[in-house]
Amino acid sequence: MIQKIPTTADIYLEVDGVRVAVVQSYRALTTRQSRAVEAFGQEEPVATIRGASRYTLELSRLYATDDAIRDGIDFSKLDGFSLVICKPDRSIIYYDCQWQELSESAEVGGTVLERVSIVAGHRTELPR
Repeated sequence: MIQKIPTTADIYLEVDGVRVAVVQSYRALTTRQSRAVEAFGQEEPVATIRGASRYTLELSRLYATDDAIRDGIDFSKLDGFSLVICKPDRSIIYYDCQWQELSESAEVGGTVLERVSIVAGHRTELPR
């Protein structure tokens, strides 16, 4: 079986199901704070409580689609968008994303964000 090699078109931002930008590369960091449960008279914790996961993503070289440029997209005003990462065997989708940091450079007629940091509310994986 031949597996597809991921390309730039396999990492993209969606707003209301519409692709608004493609992303050259990404880095994902998932963190979770957990708490130890201590009991009187015990030297060590008796359990740990799992905290909520936090998803922080760093995107490199984000290019607006032609349609998004035509519609006058303003990345700094996007709210509650999704990041979709298509891998050969599954898709990873980060929902309810919010911008943390934008670093922009542009050419005439185009919009390129060099570095973008986002936080996502939810993450899911779907088989392809």
